[in-house]
Amino acid sequence: MKFTIIGRKINVTDKMKDYVEKKLSKLDKFFREESEARVVLGTIKDNEYIEATVYASGMIYRAEASDREVFAAIDKIVDVIERQIRRNKTRLEKKIKKDALAAPTLISGDDYNDGEDSGEFEIVKKKRFNIKPMSVEEAILQMNLLGHSFFIFKNMDTEETNIVYKRKDKKYAVIESIE
Repeated sequence: MKFTIIGRKINVTDKMKDYVEKKLSKLDKFFREESEARVVLGTIKDNEYIEATVYASGMIYRAEASDREVFAAIDKIVDVIERQIRRNKTRLEKKIKKDALAAPTLISGDDYNDGEDSGEFEIVKKKRFNIKPMSVEEAILQMNLLGHSFFIFKNMDTEETNIVYKRKDKKYAVIESIE
């Protein structure tokens, strides 16, 4: 696994780097190909926090944790990401099995579908709306007026569809599409 370790308002020691690399390297057993990890260590008030993003096999796994001790936060992050990987792996296996048995009837002629659906990704509502050209600042204002945590808009400068959202630290971020 390739590591990028960044410190924000904290001096990242070699001991911290080694601990992060040792713990996150345990996740290599889940991936066939080389993976990358971007880790941000920092401090907020009296707590240490860690953000970890692992890019592997075309998937992105991300988690955040905080604790009074940076090493405890690192342990938490590894557990969270491992849980995400296991959950995702089970979903993929279920999908592969379901697709393999997607024929409408089995050899016996009976329908395979017993009426139960996994419901893991149940869509309960759909919305349709016009995407209007506006600046990023206008989109943030509109999002705040609506009381939403994100807002989709057409960037008037780039003519691209963008998403603006409010982060946990109360700052704003923009997602731009790449084509």
